[in-house]
Amino acid sequence: MENCLVRVNYLVIVILLTVLSSCSPGELNKLLLVSFDGFRWDYLQRVTTPNFDALIKDGVQVKHVENVYITKTYPNHYTMVTGLYAESHGIVANEMYDPSLNQAFSMNKMDVYDSRWWDEAEPLWVTNQRAGHRSGAVMWPGSDVEIRGTYPTHYLLYNSSVSFEVRVQKLIDWFKSKEAINFGVLYWEEPDESGHSLGPESPLMNAVITDIDEKLGFLVEQLKSAGLFDTMNIIITSDHGMTAMSTEKIIELDNYVNGDLYTIIDKSPVVAILPKEGKFDEVYSALVNKNPNMTVYNREDIPDHYNYKQNARIMPIIIEAKEGWTIVQNKNGTFMLGNHGYDNRLPSMHPLFVAHGPAFRQGYKKDGMRSVDLYPLMCSILGIQPSPNNGSLSNVQDLLKQTHPTQPIPHIPQVRESSYAWVLGVLLGIALVIGFLIGFVKQVTDRQLSVVPHTNLEIVQPLLQADLHL
Repeated sequence: MENCLVRVNYLVIVILLTVLSSCSPGELNKLLLVSFDGFRWDYLQRVTTPNFDALIKDGVQVKHVENVYITKTYPNHYTMVTGLYAESHGIVANEMYDPSLNQAFSMNKMDVYDSRWWDEAEPLWVTNQRAGHRSGAVMWPGSDVEIRGTYPTHYLLYNSSVSFEVRVQKLIDWFKSKEAINFGVLYWEEPDESGHSLGPESPLMNAVITDIDEKLGFLVEQLKSAGLFDTMNIIITSDHGMTAMSTEKIIELDNYVNGDLYTIIDKSPVVAILPKEGKFDEVYSALVNKNPNMTVYNREDIPDHYNYKQNARIMPIIIEAKEGWTIVQNKNGTFMLGNHGYDNRLPSMHPLFVAHGPAFRQGYKKDGMRSVDLYPLMCSILGIQPSPNNGSLSNVQDLLKQTHPTQPIPHIPQVRESSYAWVLGVLLGIALVIGFLIGFVKQVTDRQLSVVPHTNLEIVQPLLQADLHL
């Protein structure tokens, strides 16, 4: 009988451990996506960048990332988190007009918070949360907008005055909280702002690049101090590059067409033209083939490789400047020494890409990738099912240690439900153990009763009661 009780004790312990381990939430892969706006791929060759070098040495680097047309901030940041071309996700420029809404969009105005501009696509933080996980977003374009009825689990309203250090600490707090996030996005405005004002070839840009490297070092040190670095997958990238401008390379549209016949929706170097009603032919014929340093497109004739014509927010006439040229209505406006937005095949428009973490290979370099492929790569790391997208995991699978895509983690309930589900699972597990124990003890008792005289039945009863309280 004593041997039976020992086996019961052992069996209860094993079953309880099994139930608890199966009910408790598993450890999720962590991913942090960081964008340094306007960081051109070859800036790393300009100055010493020890913090970038350290990540590259133990991680991966892609030399050229072909981003999406047009190579501006909002379209490319939304591409990174949706895997879609601009014509598919709907954020076709920094400045837009939607004829169905009869409204304009500007990245510098409050209309950016109107969900209707963003709802043509589902960003990764929404997909991640639909899978039952948590996301955190710091200043990423669109992350402080309710998209398809959902905000990130944690987010900060955009405020350019918030320091990089504060942004980093917020993310770390969210990764370390009791209900921790598994996916975070972080945006920083530099070196884009300096690239515009100084020009990318200016020697003054060297100090800006050095400062970005130091900021990366701060991020890494904070992750290490929080005990997150070894388990964190980090992707450092950007939305676009930058090219130098010249006051000798300016095209004035007033030299070719009356400004009263059209409205400029988006600015150089890809100028979006909305002709006044009935004036399309007049405006188009006045501009096409008039200057060798600009190409004028009827929207239907935009080259297919741009993936930039299947959306009503793309204006009927698009004027593309050659690299380094600026298109203005007249010379009354401001002039920048650096700009972006040009053909996405130009090396000067390409951003950097560096990644590090347990999911990535070590010391691996790749010549090129497409920015639309970043989204399925991140979904694979997070173990979630991607939404329909224009990317391909097979194009970037070689960046990962695994030779096969990570299988999506089965859907688990949202945050509050998962906590209750875990408790319910434990209670059900305990109930099963007790039920099993009662049945097991009953079988043992029946065997004992078959050999114990009826006069000794009272000797067995206390022992069974003790068993039931184990």
